Amino acid sequence: MTGRPLLVLALLLLDGGAAAAQRLRVDWRVQAIPALTETDVVPGNRSLGELRVVQPLAMLDVAALGDRVRFMSAVDFEKYTIAHGELAPGDWGEGFEDRRHPHTLVHQLMLIGPDLFGPLLGPVHVFAAAGKGFVPFGTDDPMSRPAVRYPVNHHLGQILERAVGLAGVRAGPLTLEAALFNGDEPVSPGSWPDMSRFGDSWATRLTLRPVSGLEAQVSYAFVHSPENRPGAGPDDAKTSASARWERGPWYGLVEWAHTRTAGGAFVLHSALAEGALAVAGHRPYVRIERSDRPEEERLFDSPFRTRRPLLENSILAITRWTTVTAGDAVNAWRYRSLTLTPFVEGSYLGIARVGGGVFDPQGQYGRTRGFAITAGARLAAGMRMPRMGRYDEGSMREMRMP
Repeated sequence: MTGRPLLVLALLLLDGGAAAAQRLRVDWRVQAIPALTETDVVPGNRSLGELRVVQPLAMLDVAALGDRVRFMSAVDFEKYTIAHGELAPGDWGEGFEDRRHPHTLVHQLMLIGPDLFGPLLGPVHVFAAAGKGFVPFGTDDPMSRPAVRYPVNHHLGQILERAVGLAGVRAGPLTLEAALFNGDEPVSPGSWPDMSRFGDSWATRLTLRPVSGLEAQVSYAFVHSPENRPGAGPDDAKTSASARWERGPWYGLVEWAHTRTAGGAFVLHSALAEGALAVAGHRPYVRIERSDRPEEERLFDSPFRTRRPLLENSILAITRWTTVTAGDAVNAWRYRSLTLTPFVEGSYLGIARVGGGVFDPQGQYGRTRGFAITAGARLAAGMRMPRMGRYDEGSMREMRMP
């Protein structure tokens, strides 16, 4: 009796292998966003405008054996297009302040079993994944969300570009995931995870999908020394909760995130709500966010860069950024899978210091309120932008040609 399920599984795999040529599916996507940004929230009480190509990405998704095996890769060329970061007041992380850092060249490289046992376990589905990619924590990569501008809470709400091994189980509306990964963040766009640190950090996420289109998640992660590659920096304890709605033309997300650094010596909070509506060739969207940011010692010759490696005494204060971003994207042109989507978006920015510390927003920027406006166009071809970071069978079905 104990060998019968293994025999059935072997027969299913053999059958899948015999028909692999017919069942192999390859999806792809390429995109780039030329964008002009202007803002008056710049160190030194000045304004600054920059034209950059942001989010240049090539993605490949290969499915075989009736979708039982998936290979997902994403190459991000920001190493070449925004080597010094994307102008974005409030954004931070990986040694950048008020600029979004370039992501690593290999953004994602994952081998996935989205439904390992198929129908053998009835309503229970088991999945697993390993490679360089997204940790099961928090919300979707902002790249797959309506606004082009990244939220301030990117490093509070997601953990990505790690060497990760994860497993999960889905039963009815519930999905539970757990993962081990390396705590160190990338130190440059060309860096790889420090494999000697694999397993020093862990995360778990519970997701509920009670009805079609509605998804809620709560997750927790312990991240060892994320901003000090040798492992001598402070640890992070991260919590996230969110609810997401996407059905027909409607999209909405509410998110709460909380990070305790150095055993609670520094606590960072974030609350965010965003929504979008597709109507008559337009997709207007809005995001409201209030997020904390650690203010770190900046380099003397570059007000947009901070000292690395980060230690406890490198954090000078905490600021709270209130941002209201609104925009509209227009489906201007389409030919087969090729699309051209111009957009314009603007942000109101408010800055306040939380508690004590030596950092003064008024002294740094010459103001505590300001604006940022971006205009550009998304050029894309291939499949729809996937929800990067979800590796279960249900999420895998969302990746198809538009």
